[in-house]
Amino acid sequence: MGLLRLALNIVLGPPIFLLAGLSAAASLAALRGRHSLRWDLLAHFAPVWFAGALLAGICALVLFGGVTRLVVLGLAGVGIVAAGALIAPELTRSAGPRATADAPGRLKIIQFNVWSHNADIAGTIDWLARERPDIAILEETTPAFRRAVEARTGWRAVCRDCEVMIYSERPMTRGYVPAEPSVGPLSHAIFRDAQGTFDVVGVHDAWPTDGQDQQRQEARLAHVLADLPQERTILAGDFNSTPWSFARRKWDRAFGLTRRDRALFSWPAGRFMRRGPAAPFPILPIDHVYAGPGWATVEVRTGPRLGSDHYPVVAILAPVAPRPGPSGSAPDRPRTSR
Repeated sequence: MGLLRLALNIVLGPPIFLLAGLSAAASLAALRGRHSLRWDLLAHFAPVWFAGALLAGICALVLFGGVTRLVVLGLAGVGIVAAGALIAPELTRSAGPRATADAPGRLKIIQFNVWSHNADIAGTIDWLARERPDIAILEETTPAFRRAVEARTGWRAVCRDCEVMIYSERPMTRGYVPAEPSVGPLSHAIFRDAQGTFDVVGVHDAWPTDGQDQQRQEARLAHVLADLPQERTILAGDFNSTPWSFARRKWDRAFGLTRRDRALFSWPAGRFMRRGPAAPFPILPIDHVYAGPGWATVEVRTGPRLGSDHYPVVAILAPVAPRPGPSGSAPDRPRTSR
């Protein structure tokens, strides 16, 4: 047994020590993301650092002894604590009011980056049609995909050829139109239900590697949301931003809406590049759904793996009983003209 443990220390010690050290160093560096977008890149991968540190710690307990075990356990402990500090706020925050599955006025929303290189357009559209969402917010749509969706479903849209499409069987009117579309894709539509009107905004943000571009898009979005009646506003999109990053937390606070998904891993699904390797499971939660306090959450889940590099997100919301106005009714809130 002594010779076996020595052999394990020699053969497996260096790679497991490296795994523990890398996980600890990356987790500690990610904590600096509070003050730096560059370091905040590492925070997006907090679950990866946590898993790496945990695996290294388990290996140390099972395989090693003596000084090797103590050193690896020490590094693994640092990684687990630092990465856990990044992840914990997402697991403990409020995700808004809840409603039962039979709540009246339920609204089914699908948020889905369908991918411009979608490998199964027909299958993707068939799934969307079977789900019959009240509202579908789709990113990276191509002209061919848009025409195929419309032919298959008969859904309406307020914009014929936007990159972010808001589709529905319900009547809608077009809302805010970006004065600077080059900042990034954004669509806005206004719907009506038994409670009155409500706004739906769809976005597709840049990657966090393009940190300044992503922050400009988030700032523009916060400005748009500030002009909407936030009580019943719904926001969804591919934000390319995870909930453990400091930037995501900052914008969550700025939007004035509650993010209804919680650590919902949506990327990658299958191949994340046209010729890249297939991912066995998603590692980043980057597709999000927000809603104002006038909505309660019935359910938020991911859909199946389709032809995209993202999993779809299915959210079901239900209206919260309106607060009565001065006359005992709940009229529509006035809108800010632009």
